[in-house]
Amino acid sequence: MQELHDAPLAPLTTFRLGGPAGRLVTATTDDEVVAAVREADRAGTPLLVIGGGSNLVIGDKGFDGTALRIATRGFTLDGTRLELAAGEVWTDAVARTVEAGLAGIECLAGIPGSAGATPIQNVGAYGQEVSATITEVVAYDRRADETVTVPNAACDFSYRHSRFKADPDRFVVLRVRFELEDAQGLSAPIKYAETARTLGVEAGDRVPVATARETVLRLRAGKGMVLDPEDHDTWSAGSFFTNPILEQAQYEAFLGRVRDRLGPDVIPPAFPAGDGRVKTSAAWLIDMAGFTKGYGTGPARISTKHTLALTNRGGATTEDLLALAREVVAGVRDAFGVTLVNEPVTVGVSL
Repeated sequence: MQELHDAPLAPLTTFRLGGPAGRLVTATTDDEVVAAVREADRAGTPLLVIGGGSNLVIGDKGFDGTALRIATRGFTLDGTRLELAAGEVWTDAVARTVEAGLAGIECLAGIPGSAGATPIQNVGAYGQEVSATITEVVAYDRRADETVTVPNAACDFSYRHSRFKADPDRFVVLRVRFELEDAQGLSAPIKYAETARTLGVEAGDRVPVATARETVLRLRAGKGMVLDPEDHDTWSAGSFFTNPILEQAQYEAFLGRVRDRLGPDVIPPAFPAGDGRVKTSAAWLIDMAGFTKGYGTGPARISTKHTLALTNRGGATTEDLLALAREVVAGVRDAFGVTLVNEPVTVGVSL
């Protein structure tokens, strides 16, 4: 294991923000990960686990404890069964499954970060979520001090949520196992309307799996959602807010606010979310509340390509970013009575 003291953390995040860690340990094997976690726990030292850093907002004061960077590698494909080490680069792993002609995660192409983070957040985009293909997650259980295998049914997956996210100080993901589909080189059925429209097919149709991946990459790039060091629109955490899920009474009140503000003919995006609840679009709310693409005058601004991404234009601080996020949250709440929730994990700070 590599160990550094007073180590910069900003370069390990896609925001390129945050102060240093008292100690930074880089682990390249599962055993090293477990050893580092055990050491920190037994010493009573605060622990911050870092994968790809694409869903992380670290305070300007940094982290006074041990930051553990998981840099494990391992890609094993046996027929349609895939196992990934937590430190594998997610978008590279997706590309390799597509090259093998397998379907199931092709529409998750271009998502930054590591494989180990995908079950925590139940990563999803363009009609796919990892919960649909994950069979089990191998993790170190800090409470039981043992490595455990958690089957899909016990992961408690829901929209951008899981058992691992609900209890963040308990599990450290080591490996993720998937069951993909051999559809003779075709994708899984296309579910997302924008993807189907771009492909010129109907929802439910299949296309060559490589075509689906390439289409998603183009769509993501057009929204600044594919990492590019030269493009400040990608100096972000992707979607900064989750799409709100409203109870029926909340949704009716929301519709009333929309009518009052925008007129009776405006209908906001709405999708069934189960149990009578409705999911609406955070991006739409932000835009309709007056926070358009490129909004802001300081070094932290809304992306020029997508209203759901908050970005570091260079030279920003975490406080600059949080000030913008708070302004957006307050503006949307005032306009529509809906409180946005941040998707990235915050360290040492909060909205």
